[in-house]
Amino acid sequence: MAGGLLNVYWVLTLLCVLRMVETVSGARAPSAGAHVSSQFPASGVSQTGVVDCREVCGRNASDRCAFIRTNPDCRSDGGYLDYLEGIFCHFPARLLPLAITLYAFWLLYLFLILGVTAAKFFCPNLSAISTTLKLSHNVAGVTFLAFGNGAPDIFSALVAFSDPRTAGLAFGALFGAGVLVTTVVAGGIAILRPFTAASRPFLRDIVFYMAAVLLIFTALYRGRVTLAWALGYLGFYMFYVVTVVLCTWIYQWQRRRSLVCSMPGTPEMLSDSEEERVSSNTNSYDYGEEYRPLLLYPETTAQILVQALNPLDYRKWRTKPVYWRVLKVFKLPVEFLLLLTVPVMDPDKEDRNWKRPLNCLHLVISPLFLTLTLQSGAYGVYEIGGLFPVWAVVVIAGTALAAVTFFATSNSEPPRFHWLFAFLGFLTSALWINAAATEVVNILRSLGVVFRLSNTVLGLTLLAWGNSIGDVFSDFTLARQGYPRMAFSACFGGIIFNMLVGVGLGCLLHISRGHMEVKLEPDGLLVWVLAGTLGLSLVCSLVLVPLRCFQLSRVYGCCLLLLYLTFLVVALLTEFGVIHLKTV
Repeated sequence: MAGGLLNVYWVLTLLCVLRMVETVSGARAPSAGAHVSSQFPASGVSQTGVVDCREVCGRNASDRCAFIRTNPDCRSDGGYLDYLEGIFCHFPARLLPLAITLYAFWLLYLFLILGVTAAKFFCPNLSAISTTLKLSHNVAGVTFLAFGNGAPDIFSALVAFSDPRTAGLAFGALFGAGVLVTTVVAGGIAILRPFTAASRPFLRDIVFYMAAVLLIFTALYRGRVTLAWALGYLGFYMFYVVTVVLCTWIYQWQRRRSLVCSMPGTPEMLSDSEEERVSSNTNSYDYGEEYRPLLLYPETTAQILVQALNPLDYRKWRTKPVYWRVLKVFKLPVEFLLLLTVPVMDPDKEDRNWKRPLNCLHLVISPLFLTLTLQSGAYGVYEIGGLFPVWAVVVIAGTALAAVTFFATSNSEPPRFHWLFAFLGFLTSALWINAAATEVVNILRSLGVVFRLSNTVLGLTLLAWGNSIGDVFSDFTLARQGYPRMAFSACFGGIIFNMLVGVGLGCLLHISRGHMEVKLEPDGLLVWVLAGTLGLSLVCSLVLVPLRCFQLSRVYGCCLLLLYLTFLVVALLTEFGVIHLKTV
């Protein structure tokens, strides 16, 4: 998380410096990255007479508030807060840096909410659902768990695609996260722990990812995504899932055949399963047994509730370093609210995480939270027959169900229908992530208006960094613990899901609202630089890794890091018009 804070700080500092240089120079080249699409010509006025919202900074300070409130392009369709009105109407012009600083900290906190919700509530419930449905590890890994790991990216893409003005954020974030993962994360793993990659899974994943990038690139070139193309993206991911399942079945069949023939398996054939088995055995010990009291006594209902709502483990607090404690202090309010609203089922525990008083409370609070979160609370305040609000009906029904559950169950034994709480927790945590992602997209769009930046550059920097910071730390931790091949495989498996499902499902939802197609208006040269860099990194990996006999050394990792730094410099120079094409 500290790395993400530094990244956001330095990119905001760089943007401020570059903007001041532009102001002093007095002449700015027509930037391809900040290129205004056909909706907004060079004058900043569309054919329908709507002025580009980024023109607000060129007006007098006294006129900016009225411009924000009256211009349709500045309106936000979703979310709970109007960030543009907050900047230009509630903060004086001289306090604009303070407003930007507060928004930056709120953006970082929203990324923290996304990470905590996905790691501690969304993914565990998805894992419980896959266990309840008795899915194999491979099918669960490329479906439910991939959805859990990529939840921030997916929901950010869905929110961004809901508004044509922010679609560039989705493409910038998806392509930017792809470049980050295939260069910084893969290179960092090779630097931390040089290893030999598994040949067939590596070739399979990278070929599928290159095909996915090509499909998205084709949609950008066509300038639109139709219903057939959106379904095609989802269908192609299903084909990838089927391929993974078939490859796993063939691998297991070959392994059984080799064991029957009493032939020792090759290191390549045994590598993936052995790593998974070693990893599961290494992490299977329950350290909580050491702290279990010798004399057990039944806890009261109040004690169970208080303990279940306590997000702080005092044993960890005493042993962890100072930076962990500081971060934990910021996490505590979020974790408390999540514990209060999101049930979590854990099939690996003896009681499956059954907390009778808290789970009964969830039956009231979780549906209420779902009602007040859908469409930013628009459904919750709707009145039935003009008299009774929907949220009151939900509270009454939830209270009745909670009372029946409380008196029909016990504190010690989970009921048979306890598995249903995994689905309730999945829906509630998904809406938590969707609400946070909506606010993230709105803040980034507001920052783009203030700094006059394109949505694409915001997506490939701030949004991509924020959504990927958790994957970076988890993959690096796996590599340091001695599982670099597992971490390297996760680099490609997750981003295939994010790109295909993020674009496919986002466009499909937009089309389902009555639109014939999703029109794409890329920000000029910058999008092609982004897509080209991602394609280049994949081609280099596809060619160089087999030539090196699938051995990833520290030199190769340093080359990948250098590629990302070069890409970042070229992208920023393109955004600020230093690099541009007159024909674009």
